Amino acid sequence: MLSKLEELRLISQCVLADDRRAFGKLVEAYQPRLRRFLLNLTMGDVMLTDDLAQETMVKAYLGIRSFRGIASFGTWLYRIAYNEFYSERRRRHEESLPDEPALEHPSTAEQDATEAQLTVRQAMQSLNDVERTAVTLFYIEGQPIKKIAAIMQRPEGSVKSSLHRAKEKMRKTINFENNYNFV
Repeated sequence: MLSKLEELRLISQCVLADDRRAFGKLVEAYQPRLRRFLLNLTMGDVMLTDDLAQETMVKAYLGIRSFRGIASFGTWLYRIAYNEFYSERRRRHEESLPDEPALEHPSTAEQDATEAQLTVRQAMQSLNDVERTAVTLFYIEGQPIKKIAAIMQRPEGSVKSSLHRAKEKMRKTINFENNYNFV
């Protein structure tokens, strides 16, 4: 992870000198987290995740001069990725393609996953895109509510409500899958 000072130095090099190596260092620092975020949003669709991650980085490179530094570079990058994900969802919807990747043929990784991981994946599938994004950013990426609100461009209260609804849906899904009757 880059320090704030190192991050700002690299961004300055990108903006002032069009330094592609500096941007490459930013990509190296953020790409694993960005891919994990997108992989969760796409419900495990690796090909779509790769496409969205690449498109996000291209847009970030082309738009780096518009980065104002109000939010962190990571927050700005997540916002671009979030927009790319929703743009892709709209395109697929307009083309009448299914919104969710087909899960009838599980990948090798899913076959190797534990039962708990599969249960969590099923619970994540029960969420709408907004709830899934909030859960991914909060629980998986460890982002604070304030940053999630900035990324999703929603009030903090809406993010908290989305997280609450998501936890309830996931709890019900997990309880149903396991035939538990917790209250």
